[in-house]
Amino acid sequence: MSAAAVLLAMAVLAAPSTVRARAGMPRPQQPVRHRLTPGGDALALAAGLEVFALCLTAGMPVSGAAAATARYAPPQLAEVLRRGADLLALGAEPGVAWSASPDRSAGALDPSTTAVLRLARRSGASGAALATGLVALAAQCRAEAAHQATAAAERAGVLIAGPLGLCFLPAFVCLGIVPVVAGLAGDVLRSGLL
Repeated sequence: MSAAAVLLAMAVLAAPSTVRARAGMPRPQQPVRHRLTPGGDALALAAGLEVFALCLTAGMPVSGAAAATARYAPPQLAEVLRRGADLLALGAEPGVAWSASPDRSAGALDPSTTAVLRLARRSGASGAALATGLVALAAQCRAEAAHQATAAAERAGVLIAGPLGLCFLPAFVCLGIVPVVAGLAGDVLRSGLL
């Protein structure tokens, strides 16, 4: 009976937080770790670019689409979109509205945000469709995110191999080789060869 109680307690502690919440148990407090990468989350950036492209495809003016997208975009892209939307609403030229802010140099922006600025300036100067370029840039961001995730998984596989080797090699020697050598040594000693 006590083994069943121990197993039940272990199952409740290992259960997902949704099961514990339904059972009225408090959620364990664990620190949330956000991985800080230069330029932020590539998938969030891709989603923001796609929302901007969808707003433009739906017929919104560029300033309205940029303002609507800035509410939900990653911080660096949101700052650029807000600035561009505000300047366009005030009647600024697209080349001026979609340039890097004076307090932030173009080198301080991540490459994807710089590419958005370049696409918007080109669209304002030539009349090229901005939505098409944004969709292509979003696809590129998603591909880069997938590539980074694959590289991280491969690195983890390599880093895991060392400790596993350190654990399994002694176990293999102790459980596989030592009994065979001990058995052979016993046979050799009993036969009188030594």
